[in-house]
Amino acid sequence: MKKNDRSLLTTLFIFIVSSGFAQQNVQFSQYIFNELAVNPAYAGYKEEWTAHLLYRSQWVSITGAPKTATFSFDGLTDSYRKNTGLGLQITNDKLGAQSNLSAYTNYSYRLKLDALDTRRLCLGLGVGVSQYALNGDELSYVQENDSRIQAGTVNTITPDLRFGVYYYSPTFFAGASVMDLFADYISTKLQDGTKTYLNIKKTRHYYFSAGGLITLSSTIILKPSFLIKEDFKGPTNLDLNTFFAFNEKVWIGASWRTGIKLWSKDNLISNLQMADAYSVMAQFYVNDRFRIGYAYDRTLSELSNYENGSHEVSVSLSLPSPKLGERILSPRYF
Repeated sequence: MKKNDRSLLTTLFIFIVSSGFAQQNVQFSQYIFNELAVNPAYAGYKEEWTAHLLYRSQWVSITGAPKTATFSFDGLTDSYRKNTGLGLQITNDKLGAQSNLSAYTNYSYRLKLDALDTRRLCLGLGVGVSQYALNGDELSYVQENDSRIQAGTVNTITPDLRFGVYYYSPTFFAGASVMDLFADYISTKLQDGTKTYLNIKKTRHYYFSAGGLITLSSTIILKPSFLIKEDFKGPTNLDLNTFFAFNEKVWIGASWRTGIKLWSKDNLISNLQMADAYSVMAQFYVNDRFRIGYAYDRTLSELSNYENGSHEVSVSLSLPSPKLGERILSPRYF
């Protein structure tokens, strides 16, 4: 593909995303190993202080395609009662000349539901800020000295609020959350003196996820799950995931991402393609505290003719509790 053609495709893609009715939040294929990315009530679930680092390069070979890095650190503030979880999440997302840097503090109050402490209902709240930026130096000019394109970078900072609930038992979990609660009231337009520049419009997002564990043998566990993503403006998205765990160390899985019609949306075209992408994933637990993971995504739309897939790499490390010493807790599969 010629460089000029590729630049034209990138410019068109960014324009469509920026001027659309809605834009889905950053998505990760490996969210199932750290649902803090979609639900603040997940904070403290693993019951040990755990650090997660993930990097995603989407639609490789397309200039200006999304690149996302995120770091989170969460655990329990009271290792005896285990009633309070706390987490920090920092994400940097870049799409062409636009970027978004966000930081959230997540709090989870965890209600104990049985005497053996195998089931909990968690209520979570996330408070954070996002910095939206547009770098005019990275835009291609159709007309030289176009006054609508600024020189350098302009940015704006906005507050945000998240809320979620999360239930889990040894073999089942379910969670629901709402993100970007202030989206309908706060503008992300960028100001530079007397000029205003358009940026990706944020919309409120809703998530619902559930999954379980099925023991197939003494060494193999099946872990099916799903995630529904909704903003009531764009297509409703569904992720269907299946993992096989071997000896609790090696996880092999796949995901199917598609749109679904739960209700009528008049703003969408009638022949909109529903199938979005598929993913293949692998996770390896080096030991009881250190995990590494990889995911490869491939889009199913016509965009697949111009990109070479998406790559996602993650690592996580759990720290022993000072009160529990080196004792390993029961495995946390969700």
